[in-house]
Amino acid sequence: MEGVATENSSTEKPARTTRRARRRMTGTERREQLLDIGRTLFAERGFDGTSVEEIAAKAGVSKPVVYEHFGGKEGLYAVVVDREMTRLMDMVTSALTAGHPRELLEQAAFALLDYIEQHTDGFHILVRDSPVTTPTGTFASLIGDIATRVEDILGREFKGRGYDPKLAPMYAQALVGMVALTGQWWLNVRKPKKAEVAAHLVNLAWHGLQGLEHQPRLIGHRRT
Repeated sequence: MEGVATENSSTEKPARTTRRARRRMTGTERREQLLDIGRTLFAERGFDGTSVEEIAAKAGVSKPVVYEHFGGKEGLYAVVVDREMTRLMDMVTSALTAGHPRELLEQAAFALLDYIEQHTDGFHILVRDSPVTTPTGTFASLIGDIATRVEDILGREFKGRGYDPKLAPMYAQALVGMVALTGQWWLNVRKPKKAEVAAHLVNLAWHGLQGLEHQPRLIGHRRT
């Protein structure tokens, strides 16, 4: 009897271990896992350098599982890009709370730099062009969305200072683009500190805006 008891107990333990090891992810958990893996690979290698086979292998699943959740690599990439665009827009929108235009510039600069610092993989993905087949936009279109929000602020300032408010969209693109491109550079060098980068960006933008000519003119020989 003792031998039987020992045999039964020895067969029960592996069974419990097997049941624990075989716990399946829920559909939501699997989807999030694939998104995390895809984000990392797309950031490192870009869209073209990443394959469905590699995504599936890192997730420990077969390729059909990826197709089941996203319809393919394009669908997975589109969701990753859309999430990052939403994250960045939310960070910028929630940051713009000040009343003074200069502080608004500071907040916008910090929001972009915060995103670059905290969500580096996402930023690497956004600065690459999206495949033509994806419905999501590129980083340039995202910058355009942010610039549209800044445009309203500049429009009010231009009107109050006697400048043509119709030029606000162009200046908004210039200001937001300046911060975004500087952010790309800063991501690689990480010097100076983020607050110092923001201060210099706002210094250039603000004092440049304060000294704007009402009718800017060219001083070189070229006129067209």
